[in-house]
Amino acid sequence: MEFRPTLRLALPLIFAELGWMSMGVVDTIMVGRLPNSAVAIGATGLGQSLYNSVAIFGGGLLLGMDTFVAQAHGRDDIRDARHSLVNGFLLSLALTPILMLLLSFWPMLMRRFGVSLELIQPMQPFLQALNWGTLPLLCYFALRRYLQAVHVVNPIMFALVSANVVNLVGDWALIYGHLGFAAMGITGSGWSTCVARIYMALVLLITLACVESKRRLPDGMLTVGIDLKRVWALLKLGAPAATQILLEIGAFSAATALIAKLGPIPLSGHEIALNCAALTFMVPLGISSAAAVRVGHQLGRGDPTKAHLAGWSAILLGAGFMTCTGLAFVTASKQIARLFSPDPAVIRVGATLLLVAAAFQLFDGLQTVATGALRGSGNTRTPMLANLIAYWFIGLPFGYVLCFRFGLGALGIWIGLCIGLMIIGSALLFTWHKRLGSEA
Repeated sequence: MEFRPTLRLALPLIFAELGWMSMGVVDTIMVGRLPNSAVAIGATGLGQSLYNSVAIFGGGLLLGMDTFVAQAHGRDDIRDARHSLVNGFLLSLALTPILMLLLSFWPMLMRRFGVSLELIQPMQPFLQALNWGTLPLLCYFALRRYLQAVHVVNPIMFALVSANVVNLVGDWALIYGHLGFAAMGITGSGWSTCVARIYMALVLLITLACVESKRRLPDGMLTVGIDLKRVWALLKLGAPAATQILLEIGAFSAATALIAKLGPIPLSGHEIALNCAALTFMVPLGISSAAAVRVGHQLGRGDPTKAHLAGWSAILLGAGFMTCTGLAFVTASKQIARLFSPDPAVIRVGATLLLVAAAFQLFDGLQTVATGALRGSGNTRTPMLANLIAYWFIGLPFGYVLCFRFGLGALGIWIGLCIGLMIIGSALLFTWHKRLGSEA
């Protein structure tokens, strides 16, 4: 099996993903100590969900770089790998103003959707602050896709872990008014995150310069310019992957918006459970990135048998970890919820939803890693279709009925999401088995 090389590549990426997610968790914990804990957590969580649904879609359009760069690296064609980097990087620059414009409309749409002004008013300046971090975030995505595909992963881990220190200090200074700054409340958390994302992009840019200075090619980094054929190829492969991410994040954002209609306490409990589930999700997400690279490398070398083994090794690693986290959620749900808020009502809702999260942990791990393995083989359409059908045609409608027709509230929405994840995990596991099993 390919456990050792997959794990060697995955571990720094896992720490990087945990670092990425822990910024949101730290933000939630820090604003949870403001006077009105439920409103502060709810407004911050709603803003983060709305921002991520758009910005991560933009980053998803660059996921085609995983396939192109990894397969080019597998056949020792660094020139072609760099070609994908240049065009992917410029694509991220072109996407930035479009995404920032879309994000500016979210508060108005939330008002029309019926979310209370009690949540929208503090959320709006927080979301505006996050929006200014869109360009460095997309640049970071492009740089990361290239570096991890050529097996330069430790600087990615360093960038994310150290960015948490930048974010924590920024939260402390800007939310509560330290180091000479005025207390900005949850808006300060948005600006702190923006600064941390600028820092992350700079770290990877410096890393890229160091890595490329050691490579010797006659034409250096190639002429910087758009190759429309390569941009189209990146978009053709990245668009289904980005749509899959949008459908997945959008499902949880839609769930957040629906629960926001129930009031601050259910929304705060939802945000606690969502933060915990998203934190554990970062581990299989890191393994998924490693799976995409390992599968792409082996296919670039013309070895589908090892590609198949690399995919299965990654899937088993992800499933094993998520089984353990599911057990942790069952045994310590109240203790975990208490870390986020002292409010007994918020703790009660959060602990209940963590039990539902425990039920879908295994399937979340399966679908995440299988998606990465399929992306490495060039299949980004199947995960997109699975997310569309399972979340939007089955999970969310069923959750809506349970929430509003049967009176289960936030619990009903989460049961619907759980059913959707179970369907996606099972479908993508079967797809991976069929994808390369016959070729191996």
